[in-house]
Amino acid sequence: MSYQQRQPAVSQTTRRGFLTQAAVLAAVPAATAMTVPPNVHAAGSDRLRIGLIGCGGRGCGAAASALTVDPSAQLTAVADAFAERTEFARRTLTKKADKQVVVDDEHCFSGLDAYRRLLASGVVDVALLVEPPHFRPIHVDACIEAGVHVFAEKPMGVDAPGARRLLAAAEKAKEKKLSFVGGFETRYRPGARDVMRRIHDGAIGEIQAIQCNYNTGFLWHRGRLPEWTEMQYQLRNWYYFTWLSGDHNVEQHCHLMDVAAWIMRDETPLDAWGVGGRQVRVEPKWGDIFDHHAVVYEYASGARCYGICRQQANCWNDVSLVAYGSKGRLSTRGLDRFTLSGGTHYEGEPDKEHPELITFREMFAGIREGKPVNEGVQIAHSTMLSILGRMATHSGQRIRWDDALASNVKLAPESYAWDATPPILPDAEGKYPVPVPGVTKVL
Repeated sequence: MSYQQRQPAVSQTTRRGFLTQAAVLAAVPAATAMTVPPNVHAAGSDRLRIGLIGCGGRGCGAAASALTVDPSAQLTAVADAFAERTEFARRTLTKKADKQVVVDDEHCFSGLDAYRRLLASGVVDVALLVEPPHFRPIHVDACIEAGVHVFAEKPMGVDAPGARRLLAAAEKAKEKKLSFVGGFETRYRPGARDVMRRIHDGAIGEIQAIQCNYNTGFLWHRGRLPEWTEMQYQLRNWYYFTWLSGDHNVEQHCHLMDVAAWIMRDETPLDAWGVGGRQVRVEPKWGDIFDHHAVVYEYASGARCYGICRQQANCWNDVSLVAYGSKGRLSTRGLDRFTLSGGTHYEGEPDKEHPELITFREMFAGIREGKPVNEGVQIAHSTMLSILGRMATHSGQRIRWDDALASNVKLAPESYAWDATPPILPDAEGKYPVPVPGVTKVL
């Protein structure tokens, strides 16, 4: 068994709704770069025009945060693969910020090519990218090509080609003086920033080991309707398919892995190995992802990071991180309380507001001041750190960082259309092929 290596092929674009084809996503840069000017603000005004791409609950939350911190911001367009989601977003956000939501019917886009049409509309300065992680590198690239500032929710991709695409987009954003900001919100917590400055100044000495735990129960599932195609079903339940979510150690555990990367000054590891599998969440409805992972990342200094995550019901849950240094340690409670102990004791201040509000406040300030915030390299590396862990657990192999990042294994369908074939299909019994350590090839 091996990950399928497919290159997206061009498909015909139509606008007939859920059962029609959409244009291939990877073809967007040439289509959008000529149509959307690289504006900083709309017509040189103080108004920031926001486009939301991905209109589920998380997308609405991000848009609400953006509108909350900036009364001059307006939501001008929404896009989602599913039409009812765009209506949900418009209705939900109108209730939260009526005067700032100015999305008319002409700027409410649906379908797999909805993001292309949103960018081509010319009414967006800032795009919030909150579709499933698979699409993030494609959408980031399209936005940067179109001269649009980017906020991208975590994680920012599911495979090495996507991570490399993010790195290239970060360079283009730098050239175009565009913001490229990510949803790794812990880096915006004042208490975490304060503690991290102390760690980097030597408060706990040389880092020797980091342990990251993200153990939770089961999450949502949206079922299956008989009229859905296989592609629709998988996109509706994207979390449970590796090609869409990256597996849960990428989609969820990446938050803690980003904090670990931060502690390590964004140094990349030499390699990783680990174990994982499906022990509890085994029914076909759970797609092809594992329900537990444990990964060891090894660094040139000899330090190790232990990334442990689990999604199993009725078990002990814990979201925490402990970093052991030669002089002391850092411990967290969740992702919002940071404590140093050992030689000195120090408590990072608790959150006074949600860190996402700070994220948008700093992003928008940078846009207005002509000092764009570009986190693209950090975003790509933190995402790739989790992808490396998944590659190790799915394959059962010890994998070098350099080999993983250079991999050309692309988790993608041949084309993006509602009647297209997804990268994996169920067998006659409805079961999806699950990675088998020692058998599955990831390089």
